[in-house]
Amino acid sequence: MTVPNALQLECHNCGDLTVHEVLKGKMGRGQDVIEATVKCQECGTVSNVVVREPKTLTIPVIISEMGQSKKESIEMAEDEEVEVNEEMFVGEIPIIVSAVECGGRRVSKAKVSDITTLWAKRFDKIRVKVAINNVHKTLSVDVEAAPDEEFYVGDLMTVGKDEVVIHYIMSTDGMVRRGMVPARDIVRIYTKKARNTNY
Repeated sequence: MTVPNALQLECHNCGDLTVHEVLKGKMGRGQDVIEATVKCQECGTVSNVVVREPKTLTIPVIISEMGQSKKESIEMAEDEEVEVNEEMFVGEIPIIVSAVECGGRRVSKAKVSDITTLWAKRFDKIRVKVAINNVHKTLSVDVEAAPDEEFYVGDLMTVGKDEVVIHYIMSTDGMVRRGMVPARDIVRIYTKKARNTNY
């Protein structure tokens, strides 16, 4: 690890977190401590500092994808914080965090240094539940969608061989009878089979 050209530090003169130019510096023992002479870019104050760089830790991640689970891992700085519903990448895989586990209990957020396992869902494809009403019976099916794909009340959509009309959408915020809901916020789409009209 090399000494960086600049560090973001608390300036005693400014009383704020500011960018400091590193005038000279060296790595201490263990390669995670920087001893440096720095100059605040806001007020010009020069001071000597000892900065401990956060260690990089490897966190196990259990990724659920279309009913299957697989174990991966992610490297993060020990002082970073992770919370439920946070979006991130594990390698090339986009995920959304569904649970944060710290020593056998689940919490809504935690520092990386306290996390034992992250539970997540693959987030480039999600399952959207669709209820299709066809006169006397209702069919329930799942369709794949991108998280940002938009579904509009009143729109036609194709589910398998059927053309259906979206009547309303149950979202995480409640029932939507007009407008649009992105796939990530949908609990269920309620539809009716479209009538085929021959002229």
